[in-house]
Amino acid sequence: MTVQEALKTYRENIAAMHALGHAMGVLHYDGATVAPVESAEGRGKTLAYLSGRMYEIETGKELAEAAQFLKEHRDELSAQDAREIEVFLRQSEFTASIPQAEYVAYVELLNKADAVWHKAKAESDFPAFAPIVKEIFATNVRFAKYYKPDQNPYDTQLSLYERGLTMEKTDAFFNALKEHIVPLLKKVMAKPQVDDSFIWGKTYPIEAQRKFSDYLMDVITIDRNRCSIGETEHPFTTNFNKKDVRITTHYHEETPIYSMYSVIHEGGHALYELHSGDELEGTVLSGGVSMSIHESQSRFMENLIGRSRPFIELVFPKMQEFFPEQLAGVTAEQMYLAVNKAEPSLIRTEADELTYALHVLVRYEIEKGLFDGSIAAEDLPAVWNAKYKEYLGIDVPDDKHGVLQDSHWSGGNVGYFPSYALGSAYGAQMLAKMRETVDVEGAIRSGDLRPITAWLEAHIWKFGALYDPMDLLERAVGEPFDPKYFTDYLEEKFSAIYGL
Repeated sequence: MTVQEALKTYRENIAAMHALGHAMGVLHYDGATVAPVESAEGRGKTLAYLSGRMYEIETGKELAEAAQFLKEHRDELSAQDAREIEVFLRQSEFTASIPQAEYVAYVELLNKADAVWHKAKAESDFPAFAPIVKEIFATNVRFAKYYKPDQNPYDTQLSLYERGLTMEKTDAFFNALKEHIVPLLKKVMAKPQVDDSFIWGKTYPIEAQRKFSDYLMDVITIDRNRCSIGETEHPFTTNFNKKDVRITTHYHEETPIYSMYSVIHEGGHALYELHSGDELEGTVLSGGVSMSIHESQSRFMENLIGRSRPFIELVFPKMQEFFPEQLAGVTAEQMYLAVNKAEPSLIRTEADELTYALHVLVRYEIEKGLFDGSIAAEDLPAVWNAKYKEYLGIDVPDDKHGVLQDSHWSGGNVGYFPSYALGSAYGAQMLAKMRETVDVEGAIRSGDLRPITAWLEAHIWKFGALYDPMDLLERAVGEPFDPKYFTDYLEEKFSAIYGL
């Protein structure tokens, strides 16, 4: 076998895997958006077949031998090809550690779980979901032990989403955040609260909100020929290739704010995928390198840009066009303060920047407990409610607004949640570096965000998975990760808003 022959075999197999992944992704997207309620069973059978074929190709002798040959001849490869083989072998090692029957059964379980979760959430019925979530966590523990038998299973799981992340590192990160966030929140809560009453208690027509979403996607520079928007229970982004990225949102008639920030958040994810390097398309290096880097982009757009004063001043006149009666007499400054109101709340996706990390901390601690056996799945509502009382000081009224609010566990995204808090902190450090060469506030005020997106493309997006997460971040900001940028940002912002 020559290097060129091995590359040809490798690329043909990767193309087949991408085709199967594309088909499976469309089925998942359809199931979460427009498919009939009773469609899960039939979709599950199709997904089982496709996932079985995916497994056979990824772990098959032909692809494995070609990839191993290329690894042994990496000195004859381009830097990109060598990196691609490294990343593929890392991924395939995990897949191959799982018996095929269990791999396929897990895909079927997740398809079933999604339908069960939607129904359980609508009816606030956690007992209906409990057996499913118990099986999902047990499966992830088992898979982690298959892959790294000598490593703590939750460390293994965290590293699947953010390479190199461990509980020790995550604990240290959250401890650093709590040291600043908890006392800052106490100071904020002792001050007169921001008035946001004008964005509640009225009807904001869904059709007008849809038009507002289109406007927001244009403002943050999303190419609508390559990115669509759909509607679902829990907003998410999916990408099939860099010319087919889809975001979703959920509209609430009582306020446009929830969907507004879902669109900007998911739009950040979409921009990352849409601007991965052309030369990476169709390879395992295309798209985001990790979920924390990915969340840094969504949280960057949602908060560092979308909740900034110049952004609100930019979009508020358009908001008043879409909702003239509802926002009559309201100023852009009032809206800026309202969307930055800081107070403990029930729902993570609706939480302010200051309290958001505490929502993530609750989920992180619960996942650790489910992995080590100190928390039983059946006890999740009670544990969840107790932690919300401890960290946020609020009572959870029902499971719909508590343990059933997120779709992550039903989708098998176990170990994902820390990515949100880490991403927020990564984004703050990126913003500080960006300001050295970009007039960020000036760009927003002008209505032209391209200087901002150009910096992100040049330093993050175009590289896809060419570098591991921490390497990419350090290349972008010129120094190791430091959460102090994030805590300093929060201190400065909320001190100004609340006159601390």
